[in-house]
Amino acid sequence: MIRISTIFIAICMVLVAASLGLILYSVAGINGSESAIVALAALTFLILYNAVSMRLRDRTDIGGQIADLSRGTADLARQVAEFGRRLAAVEGRVVSANSTGADRIQNVANEIGELGGLVKQLAASVANHDDMLTMLRTNDAVAPEPGKSETDAPKAASSAEEKRILAPPPPGAGPSRSHAQVLGAIRSAIDENRIDIYLQPMVTLPQRKVRFYEAVTRLRDDQDQVLVAEDFIGVAEASGMIGRIDHMVMLRCVQVLRRLMVRNKEVGVFCNVAAATLANSATFSQCLDFLEANRALAPSFVLEFKQSTFRHLGQTETEHLASLAQRGYHFSIDHVTDLRFEPRDLADRGVRFIKVPAALLLDPTQTSTSDIHPSDLSDLLGRFGIDLIAERIEGERAVVDLLDYDVRFGQGFLFAPPRPLRPEGANGGAVASNGADAGGAAKPAEASTDPTMRTAGTAALARRLGGPG
Repeated sequence: MIRISTIFIAICMVLVAASLGLILYSVAGINGSESAIVALAALTFLILYNAVSMRLRDRTDIGGQIADLSRGTADLARQVAEFGRRLAAVEGRVVSANSTGADRIQNVANEIGELGGLVKQLAASVANHDDMLTMLRTNDAVAPEPGKSETDAPKAASSAEEKRILAPPPPGAGPSRSHAQVLGAIRSAIDENRIDIYLQPMVTLPQRKVRFYEAVTRLRDDQDQVLVAEDFIGVAEASGMIGRIDHMVMLRCVQVLRRLMVRNKEVGVFCNVAAATLANSATFSQCLDFLEANRALAPSFVLEFKQSTFRHLGQTETEHLASLAQRGYHFSIDHVTDLRFEPRDLADRGVRFIKVPAALLLDPTQTSTSDIHPSDLSDLLGRFGIDLIAERIEGERAVVDLLDYDVRFGQGFLFAPPRPLRPEGANGGAVASNGADAGGAAKPAEASTDPTMRTAGTAALARRLGGPG
C-alpha cells in the first residue's frame, strides 16, 4: 500500500514542475511547448532525485537492522554458551555421583572376588583330597583279590597302560647325533627335498573346533630317520641354511593352506620363521617376493616368531616386519618365557596372536613376577586386537583352569599331536593324518570325546564348582 507521504511528495513535485513551466510561459515569454518540455524535465529530475534519496535512506535503515540482528545473534550465542556451561556443570555433578557409586560397587566386587578366591582354594583342596582317595581306590582295585589268579591284576590296569603306549613319543626322541651328522642331514634334506610338514591343530575353547593349524617342520636323513626342530634349528642357523629351509617351508605351507581353504575359508595356518631369516636381507627378499605373490592369502597365513626375536629387533628386522605388515600379513609370538608384554607396541607392529604355555599361565609365581595377573592377560590383549593361545595343553584339568582365564584358543597333545601330511588325493584330499578333513572340521579335537577324558573333565569341573565329583 502506497504511503500518504509518498503521494504528497508526488503532488508537490508535479506542482513545482507545473509552476516552473507557467513562470517560464508567463514571465520569460517562452511559448507553451517549450515551457511544457522544461516543466517535464524538471519533474523527471525531481523524480530521480527522490528515488536516489529514498534508496540511500533504505540502505541506511537496512544496515541498522542488520547491526541490530548481529547484536541479537551475539546475545543469543552468549546465552547458549551459558546454558552449555550450566549443563556441563550439572553433568559433572552427575558423573561425580556416579563415580562415587561405581567406586562403592567396585569395592563390593573386590570383596566378592576375594571370597571367590577363597572358595576356589577350598575347592582345590577338596579336589586334591578327592584325587588322593581316587588313587587309593584304584590301588585297591588293581590289587589281586583273594581267590583270583595273579594275572588278573595286570588286566585291571590295561587301559592306563594302553594309553601310555599309544601316546606320541616326546619331541626329540631318537639317537643322539654329532654336529657334523646333523649338518650333513640338513644339506641332504634340502638338496633332496626331504623336508616334511606336520600339522598340529589349534582349537577354540571350550567348543574344541579347529580354527588354525601350526606347521611343524621335520627333516628326514638318508635312512628316513626324522629330525625334530630342536635337533637341527641351531645347526641350520649357525651354518646359514635356515633361510633356505624357511623358504621351502613357506612354499609348502601356502600349498597346504590352499588345500585347506577349498572347503573352509575360515581356517588358517601358522608358519614359523627364524630370526636369522628376518635379519638376512637376501634371504628375506626371496621370501618377501613369494609372499607378495600370495598376498591374497595374507588374512589366513600367520608368520610366527619367537618372543626373543621381537625383543631384540634391529633396524633391518623392523623394516622387514613393516614391509610384511604393509602387505597384510599378521604375526604370532611363541616361545614365551614371561608375561611382560607391551600390547600397544605389538599391535602396531602387526602381532595378532600370542602363544603362551599353559603351565606358564597357570603358574602361581607369575602373579608376582609379571606386570599383570595371568587371568587378566586375555582381556588386556583383546583390547588391542590380539588373541591369546594357550599351548602345550596335556590334561583336562588345565582346560578347566584356562576357561577361568577367558582363553579362546588352545593347542596341545590333549587335542592332537603334530601329524604328517597325507599325500594329495588320498582319502578325498585330506590334509593331515590325524583325521581332520580339508575343511577344518574338528577331527583333531575328537581326542576329547574319549569317555575317560570326558569323565575326568566333568569331574574336575564339578569339583571346581564345589559339587560332587
